[in-house]
Amino acid sequence: MEGLLIEIGGFEIFIHQSIVIWLGVLLFVGVLLIYAGSKIKKADPTIAPKGIVLVFEEISNLCIAVIGGNLNKNTWKYLPFMGTMMICMVISNLMGLLGLQSPTSNLSVNLVLAFLVVALIHGTDIKLHGLKGKLDAWCQPMPMLLPLNVIGDLAFPVALTLRLFGNMLGGTIIITLMYMLVQSFMPFTSILFIATPFIHMYFDVFAAFMQTYIFFMLGSFFLAGSCEQE
Repeated sequence: MEGLLIEIGGFEIFIHQSIVIWLGVLLFVGVLLIYAGSKIKKADPTIAPKGIVLVFEEISNLCIAVIGGNLNKNTWKYLPFMGTMMICMVISNLMGLLGLQSPTSNLSVNLVLAFLVVALIHGTDIKLHGLKGKLDAWCQPMPMLLPLNVIGDLAFPVALTLRLFGNMLGGTIIITLMYMLVQSFMPFTSILFIATPFIHMYFDVFAAFMQTYIFFMLGSFFLAGSCEQE
């Protein structure tokens, strides 16, 4: 199993390859956003944007298109958090194009992402409505449904995690099996390689954007419910 082994004193800490890649993606996106932010602050609003300013304006518009339909007037409030996560997830999902394991094919990474979104949803709900309001919502439409409503809230992060994990891991396995098949059909390898770009286009590119869209569309939908005032 590939990864990074760190020795501290007499202890050994093994970090899986997908975690190392995920940390690298976070560092890359963080530096890139800081640089883009400095350029946007210095940009003249009376002149048409170009370069990195234009690129990140379009990226912002794409992120708004994903969550704006649900969050409406609250979109700009949550855009920095959810937009940053979307950029990180898309890049992570595309790692298969570089021959690396996608971090989102690791169950632990997906669980953390889902936990962050769920923490934001319930934290917002409690902040706006208080603990009593949260308990009252769990008791709707009748108090006897409290256990089912709690289970429903607990099932949401599990569903988010397993959906993303299953699709990304499945794509990685299929791509690996495809290359094994290509190698086994020598000397017809060159002919079979014609099909691999189309497989990558679906399992790496299309799935990367589609799974990110589904993840944050569902997350913003439930977040919008938490933002509703009584």
